Amino acid sequence: MSEQAFQMVAIVIYLAAMLGIGYYAYRQTSDLDDYMLAGRGLKPGVAALSAGASDMSGWLLLGLPGAIYASGLIEAWIAIGLTIGAWLNWKFVAPRLRSYTEISQNAITIPSFFEKRLKDKSHVLRIAASAIILVFFTFYVSSGMVAAGKFFESSFGWNYTIGMVTVAVITLGYTLFGGFIGATLTDVAQGLLMFIALITVPIVGVIATGGIGATVDGIKAAQPGALNLFDGFGVEPTGLWLLGIISAAAWGLGYFGQPHIIVRFMALRSPADAKAGRRIGVSWMAISALGAVATALVGIAYFADDPAKEITDPETVFLLLSQIFFHPFLAGLVLAAVLAAVMSTISSQLIVSSSALVEDLYNIVGRETTAKKQVMLGRAGVLVIAVIAFLIALDREASVLDLVAFAWAGFGAAFGPLVLLSLYWRKLTSTGALSGMIVAAATVFIWGKTPVLTENLYEIIPAFILNVVVAVVVSKMTAKPNDLIDEEFTAMEDQVAVKPRQATTK
Repeated sequence: MSEQAFQMVAIVIYLAAMLGIGYYAYRQTSDLDDYMLAGRGLKPGVAALSAGASDMSGWLLLGLPGAIYASGLIEAWIAIGLTIGAWLNWKFVAPRLRSYTEISQNAITIPSFFEKRLKDKSHVLRIAASAIILVFFTFYVSSGMVAAGKFFESSFGWNYTIGMVTVAVITLGYTLFGGFIGATLTDVAQGLLMFIALITVPIVGVIATGGIGATVDGIKAAQPGALNLFDGFGVEPTGLWLLGIISAAAWGLGYFGQPHIIVRFMALRSPADAKAGRRIGVSWMAISALGAVATALVGIAYFADDPAKEITDPETVFLLLSQIFFHPFLAGLVLAAVLAAVMSTISSQLIVSSSALVEDLYNIVGRETTAKKQVMLGRAGVLVIAVIAFLIALDREASVLDLVAFAWAGFGAAFGPLVLLSLYWRKLTSTGALSGMIVAAATVFIWGKTPVLTENLYEIIPAFILNVVVAVVVSKMTAKPNDLIDEEFTAMEDQVAVKPRQATTK
């Protein structure tokens, strides 16, 4: 059997396992709350691994190692910022959001939470938030499909469209029928696969290059500044250099507003589970990120030994090392880990987009529907978003990384400040939230499309700040006493204040 055949067998086994998990989830889904939020019954470990896998995507296995291989540890600031942001998100958002979304009329989506938390009877805030989700996520899902098509094309010589269709059909299959439970359980399997791959590749690589000392010497010889966190961006340590580091680390700000990540907090069994979830999730993320960084550094040392080994595309360093160091079947499992990263993100984004269509747009019309019909509508929503994303992805020249950075900034700046203010400030109003959201979204679009601005500072920073300022100022101008808001806010604070041991004994 050829090497490529071994690799394909491994990938087929992986894809079949994902469909099997999706079928199991299908048998567990009975109503819209199950389909969209798993009945609020996720264990902390499941929620943590699911959030991590749906967050990282192919960036962790391809983008980050490629950036560090090309430019050194200066590119690690993105990973540092994201890890800190994830910890803060689990610490300060997870328990309160889990509590408040249930207390505030059992909100199961971010747009519905904003509306119910702020008692907006006009539905304008909810519709605006849903529109932002649909616009950004349609392109976000499309970027994942583009990455999948290019993966099969570069790894197996497949036609780009056939590779994209294969991943789209499999991912759509387990998401369409399994819903949130299916996406979550497959995320756990995919997260574990990514974790094992990111630990194994650099360890074997260090052994292959002669040990830690030889690897470090090889890195220093090939790229003297590669091990310096403050050496890069092609400029001396000046104001612009500092802005570069701030922009990279500012990716962590985006966590507070990513719907496909924070929806996992809403699905936890209880607010008390957030503590265990934080420990598991951030540990997974930190170790995985270190593995990605180590893989790139090992690659610098390994490929520097022989000019004939030089690679043309830095983002393939993880794939090339796995194919060199492992048996073809094991290398196929590593390739499957890359697919896992892409598919886990696509499935999570499809579910959130579907919830925006059904729960936040269709249901606010006020029509009475059965639980079974709502689930069917949810599945139809997944299909609609997937088809539109697929059509966009037919343009194989689409800039995947730029699109992801843009969407991350859009969600982080438009939703992040409002999530934080909703959970920590009683006086936020629907008018203030809507104003801040619109200003932030507009800032991301204008700043992100202006090269002279975005080249020097990531657009999430000014947009995030403006959202906070506008939301606070407008809220102070439009604030009115509301006993129900005060009552729910106090109930949320009281519930979160209960210690984990007390919560489990009630």
